[in-house]
Amino acid sequence: MHFHFTDEQREFGEAMSSFFMREVTPEFTRELWGTPTGRSAAMWARVAEQGLLGMSVPQAFGGLGFGDNAWSLMTQVCGYYAVPDGVFETAWLAASLIDSLEPGSPLQAQWLPRIAAGTARVAVAHPVNPLVVDAHLADLLLLPHEGEVHALHREDVRVSRRLSVDASRRLYQVDWTPSRATRIADAELGTRLWAEALNRGALAVAGQMNGLTQRIIDLSVDYSAQRKQFGKPLGSFQAVKHLIANVAVELEFAKPVAYRACYAQAQGDIRRDVHVSHAKLVAAQAARLACRNGIQVHGAMGYTWEMDLQIFAKRVWALDATWGEDAFHLVRAADHVFHSEAPLGPGYTFSN
Repeated sequence: MHFHFTDEQREFGEAMSSFFMREVTPEFTRELWGTPTGRSAAMWARVAEQGLLGMSVPQAFGGLGFGDNAWSLMTQVCGYYAVPDGVFETAWLAASLIDSLEPGSPLQAQWLPRIAAGTARVAVAHPVNPLVVDAHLADLLLLPHEGEVHALHREDVRVSRRLSVDASRRLYQVDWTPSRATRIADAELGTRLWAEALNRGALAVAGQMNGLTQRIIDLSVDYSAQRKQFGKPLGSFQAVKHLIANVAVELEFAKPVAYRACYAQAQGDIRRDVHVSHAKLVAAQAARLACRNGIQVHGAMGYTWEMDLQIFAKRVWALDATWGEDAFHLVRAADHVFHSEAPLGPGYTFSN
């Protein structure tokens, strides 16, 4: 396997990181929590201007055409700044699903340019993820029914909000009626599309969790350097150093697994399901440890409203159960590991 980010992908990631550092501050996040929609139309437009919404849109439809590999870096950037995950629903999951429809589908010419331009939001439901992110603002909703893919406009569905521990996540139950007119992919094609959407959704969560873990590490380091106990910085005590270092070690093991999974997804690797599940499991494990140790470093103050840490910890807890809980991904990993013909062992270490 030969995997690396291109110069273009790295430069784009750095540019988006600088953009989010200025625009998506903890103060801005708290402001959005108190708004009716939880979203900023002006911010959505500025994100589109940066090109982020067009990452998975082919160049023929006005996008960048980066593919899945680039998202392994971008999801970390967005996670670090706790960017609302409705961005991924539209820019990665929905764009990829629409692009994978039968060639010449009218939805491609109709919606892909709008996604890239930021003039449309698309929400995605999934059998393992029934609550729909940002359904209240979606211009189009992609919904499953017995393996099929259906597309409906916002006015054709009924939505009911469901609260989340993370006020940035706007979740909705969607009630709708399938029909032949709303079906855009039959069960045969739809089953494959929903499987790919599941993998991309899990990868989006894994990448965000890696970014969130890094942010919690940085916040904990800053706090322990400023807070003093017995006349010394809190971070000078070995026990505190170990709390943060243990999280850093977990993160360093989680990041390459996520890169490998994105590469497998992009290449259509027959083992991509297990790679994706592995990435989701280890990223979630690192992020949960980051929350626990980060709050301990802060002396439990990290959970309070005044501390920025609670923003990122709540995002971890909210994302943890999305796009497949641990049990779901453990089963996928176990089915691979315990299969009688699994390519495991020294002879397969460096095989493709």
